[in-house]
Amino acid sequence: MFWASYLLAVLAIILAWPVPILLSRAQWPARSPFTAMILWQAIALAGGLSMIGAMLVYGLEPIGDNLIAGLRALAGMVLFNAPTTALGFWHIFALSAAALLTAHLVFTLLLTYYKIERQRRRHRELLALLASPSGQDAGTLVISHDSPVAYCLPGGARSVTVLSDGLMAALEPEELRAVLTHENAHLSQRHHLLLWAFAAWRQALPWLPTTRMAQESVSSLIEMLADDVALRTASKATLIKAIAIVASGTAAGTDSPGAGQAGSGMALSGFEAAAATGGLESARTTASRVSRLLSPQPELPRAARSVVLTVCVLLLALPTALLVVPGLLG
Repeated sequence: MFWASYLLAVLAIILAWPVPILLSRAQWPARSPFTAMILWQAIALAGGLSMIGAMLVYGLEPIGDNLIAGLRALAGMVLFNAPTTALGFWHIFALSAAALLTAHLVFTLLLTYYKIERQRRRHRELLALLASPSGQDAGTLVISHDSPVAYCLPGGARSVTVLSDGLMAALEPEELRAVLTHENAHLSQRHHLLLWAFAAWRQALPWLPTTRMAQESVSSLIEMLADDVALRTASKATLIKAIAIVASGTAAGTDSPGAGQAGSGMALSGFEAAAATGGLESARTTASRVSRLLSPQPELPRAARSVVLTVCVLLLALPTALLVVPGLLG
């Protein structure tokens, strides 16, 4: 138990600082965004588990040889007023910190969900007043706005894709279909759930710079995943032009496919606002999307993807083993 707490603390530090930095700077995620997305989730889950587990295991060390025995002894102290003399100050402090951090993370997750749902509800009320059916799809609405706007608003059966009439006037039919496919991919793949989780992680630990890196990386990866879906029915030139038009806020006078690199991307703030992040996509995300389309790289080999997925499993298994395997390290 004693050494397990230190190993969990080391793992928590590694997953909270150097690993997210290295992953956010890596080039391979653009070649396999789905695999990278799974890795980011594994890092977040394993990091949180290690952080809480390190404090919990250290606090329980004097009263149990393993987690189960320690929790039973602690329950006896809390529920049946058993003597607490075995616990020193730092053990009680560690147990209190573990409980508070757990409560903080869960509360932030629920609070973020509440804020998101409230935003979406207000947004739907505004759309009911200001938007009109597109005439093409029951799940597509049109708002009167001169600037090119495209976003999706998740909501289960009430999910909608919103376009501006400025966008519809600026895009050719095949470009508009690419935009719709891109936005519908966000809905069908439930990207809003990922954005919710990582937005909550950042809200819970705003002092940790890597939470910002994780949220930005995940936001970029989901755009790449949606682009990949759009590429099944649209050419790269069509998708790049659509991105450029929305990014630049201009009509179809964008001659160069690379002009959108300095813009803000296809999905406007509605999708990100629904995830409580707000604002346009960063220019960095747009640049990486367009660069990925202009200079495509082969997908990661299956063997490399298998290695990454194995690492994900090990990341989750290691802290779990250190927590629950009786007498693992004495």
